Amino acid sequence: MSIYQHYRPEEHEFVDRVMRWKSETVERYSPKLTDFLDPREQEIVKTIVGNDTDVRLSLWGGSSFSERKRALLYPDYYEAAQDDYQLVFYDIAYPSKFTTIEHRDVLGALMNIGVKRGKYGDILISGDQVQFVCAAEISGFIELNLTKIGKSGVKLHHIGNHDLMEIKTDYDEKNGTVSSLRLDVIVAEVYNLSRSKASPLIQQGRVKLNHKIIDQVAAEVMEGDELSVRGFGRSKLFAIEGMTKKEKWRIRYGLLK
Repeated sequence: MSIYQHYRPEEHEFVDRVMRWKSETVERYSPKLTDFLDPREQEIVKTIVGNDTDVRLSLWGGSSFSERKRALLYPDYYEAAQDDYQLVFYDIAYPSKFTTIEHRDVLGALMNIGVKRGKYGDILISGDQVQFVCAAEISGFIELNLTKIGKSGVKLHHIGNHDLMEIKTDYDEKNGTVSSLRLDVIVAEVYNLSRSKASPLIQQGRVKLNHKIIDQVAAEVMEGDELSVRGFGRSKLFAIEGMTKKEKWRIRYGLLK
């Protein structure tokens, strides 16, 4: 039985990477620290490594409510500590009286200076307060180069992980029935759209499935998957609860409040 049958074709490359991390940990008998992983990637790592007796797994992104986390794979003799995750935490100072900074602005600024997405974790925004988490190995580069976000000059201030804002992810849960688990069908149900309106959103690259843009309307959505549609918000498919007598799928999902 192939391990790949449990994952989407586009996830096979990441599955291979996790298998290499696992092998490296066993062969070198030493810890392996990954870049930041999104929730779906974390689930894949858990399914591959989680029950292994030779390799232990721990995930940490700076707080108990972190979404993006680094994974630490380590042998059974090793005792993992928070310092092993090599995280640095920043508060961003900017002229908040004259401008606003949104999540996409911080994301764009980090990408513009050449920082890969895997090297920084959560970007937290509440009112005019903005924070983010990054990997220690890239922190010096970020401090030297992240001087502007949008048109605003910014300054970075180190903070402790206990100073991170808690951004709650509350969902408005609903139940529904769908004819299939295709992406266009699920988007239409969750966001109360017709399929004729949902399909173009997907084809135009406005829909993300597990934090990655998917432009195939027939892509399959699985239990636990997270969706985001630009202009409509984020959602999650919590459960697929079997089929009705009319052979429709019963699903439970939530829209982020």
